Amino acid sequence: MRAVAYRHPGQIDQPNALLDLELPRPQPSGRDLLVAVQAVSVNPVDTKVRAGAAPFSGREERILGWDAAGTVEAVGPDVTRFKVGDAVFYAGDIARDGSNVEYQLVDERIVGHAPSTLSVAEAAALPLTAITAWETLFDRLRVQDRTEEKPATLLIIGGAGGVGSIAIQIARAGTDLTIIATASRPETADWVRSLGADHVIDHSGPMAPQIAALGLDAPRFVFSTTHTDRHLADIAELIAPQGRFALIDDPASLDIVGFKRKAVSVHWELMFTRSLFDTSDVAEQGKLLDEVAVLVDQGAIRTTLTQTLSPINAANLIAAHRQVETGSTRGKIVLEGWGDD
Repeated sequence: MRAVAYRHPGQIDQPNALLDLELPRPQPSGRDLLVAVQAVSVNPVDTKVRAGAAPFSGREERILGWDAAGTVEAVGPDVTRFKVGDAVFYAGDIARDGSNVEYQLVDERIVGHAPSTLSVAEAAALPLTAITAWETLFDRLRVQDRTEEKPATLLIIGGAGGVGSIAIQIARAGTDLTIIATASRPETADWVRSLGADHVIDHSGPMAPQIAALGLDAPRFVFSTTHTDRHLADIAELIAPQGRFALIDDPASLDIVGFKRKAVSVHWELMFTRSLFDTSDVAEQGKLLDEVAVLVDQGAIRTTLTQTLSPINAANLIAAHRQVETGSTRGKIVLEGWGDD
């Protein structure tokens, strides 16, 4: 089977940063599905792993990819939620081979039934970011908790990126929050408005005075998707007393002393935690993907796909990695198909 992988971690411009390979086709066991992958998306985690992580022990290559849509080709003996031929979408498990491969093994508990109203490319843009946004909003920030009669305010920093783009929509569909999103360019500001943001501010300048100028209550919930260390003092100034703050990026250090005066709680989200540690609630990821699919099919959420490359191969994945590494991508980049006639 065809696959795209790397043998030595490093920068995307190094020779053989990603390689087209032929590998044996795996066979499912236990609760695994064997999925015929039809489309994949590229996320910042792909670039981070490629730059710094060696192949798994005993392996010559490592396969990236934590977003996929495809069709169930075969099932393990313990599978109960899916059958051969089902259309699925999922992010997968960072401790296993990724989705940049024709046939991938993935635990059924972290797989969702794909939305019936989307193409495979449109569906592949959603899983990792939807899980990240959903878990951040409902499991970490617990935005559904009400302490006042009027709706609270949610600030999403980096609203036009992959996670921000879906977080705006999930918050719009599932809560009565007033949503402020940040964007620094006219095209990204238009994008977040189209997704459901009530207000847009520019994160390239101080945010606290911009929020004050809106005449709203201080945000009770702040979700930072990028450059958290640059914005931390600003966040401490603008967040409401007893507010909740969540982040998903990887600052080298994070001094949260500035939050003490307001008794702000801090939450870190990693959507791979459940599968990495096989937590008792790992199946919640499959359930929430099914809920996302329902919201998509009802028209409450739309895909965040903004660019499609074809076919899935090393050259196109290298191009996608380069673009994601700029940190200015709007929505998601998806690769579709394997070049078959």
